[in-house]
Amino acid sequence: MLDHFGFVVKDLNRAAVFYENCLAPIGLKIIERHDYGAVIFARSEKDKFPFIWIGSAKPDFWGANHQISASPIHLCFKANTMDAVDRFYHAAMKFGGTDNGMPGERGSNYYAAYVIDPDGNNIEASFRK
Repeated sequence: MLDHFGFVVKDLNRAAVFYENCLAPIGLKIIERHDYGAVIFARSEKDKFPFIWIGSAKPDFWGANHQISASPIHLCFKANTMDAVDRFYHAAMKFGGTDNGMPGERGSNYYAAYVIDPDGNNIEASFRK
């Protein structure tokens, strides 16, 4: 099971606004902001794992060779309803995302939407019936 993941972004404020708004429909919110340039998203203070770390500054344990991803990453967030997938998509579009697949059926019992985040990553929300 995933404990957490993180990635560096070009503009932390822009990324934080984007993720704060598009992850809210699937139950994730900002639970920590760090002065060194990072924001952590999770379900709540009580249910903080797995969490997502985004930052404009690299953590101390990342070396000089660690850079903002040269190739896009793909992240899929589990939604509890099709409506949550729809709300994720519309919030992402409103707050700086680019369409990469409107909400809809993607196969047997799979409903999903895809957006490109402000840093070029493919972000998905999905619901399995």
